Amino acid sequence: MDRRQFFKLCACGATTSAISALGLMPGTAMAAPREYKLLRAKETRNNCCYCSVGCGLLMYSNGSNGKNAEQAIFHIEGDADHPVNRGALCPKGAGLVDYVNSPNRNHFPEVREAGSNEWKRISWNEAFGRIARLMKDDRDANLIEKNSDGTTVNRWLSTGMMTSSAQPNEGGFITHKFARSLGLVAIDTIARN
Repeated sequence: MDRRQFFKLCACGATTSAISALGLMPGTAMAAPREYKLLRAKETRNNCCYCSVGCGLLMYSNGSNGKNAEQAIFHIEGDADHPVNRGALCPKGAGLVDYVNSPNRNHFPEVREAGSNEWKRISWNEAFGRIARLMKDDRDANLIEKNSDGTTVNRWLSTGMMTSSAQPNEGGFITHKFARSLGLVAIDTIARN
């Protein structure tokens, strides 16, 4: 540092001290701590849906609870009180906030008709009706009521069902009973991924 740079540094320091001494710098703004980002957020507990471990999550959203106000999730962390993960998350769970807020995430059902390469948006009612109709048609065409010995089996082998792994025992039991009542044999869960 040469003599000229030293004097410039001293002049800047003296100017800052003089401004502070004259009361032109707000002391309260300098001393105020930064507000905690989760202070006014709504906390929601949930389970991670990516494997069968079922880690506990704390999801934080902002927005008022007004009728037309939209909640936006801005932070997700592990639930320290959850007995499964004790606050820890794997890389998929730690990146959940990016999945939730991704601009590429589908928010509405879409269908691609046979022979087309275009996806078109349909309503939820249309999607549920379409799924039910396709399942009914396939079951009616492919249900095996009796085996070669004449024993009633009611097997539906042409369709399978992928179930959630993050359900409680009761939800898993009801889902399994529903699938078996249709005659489905191929039932699996995302816990295998």
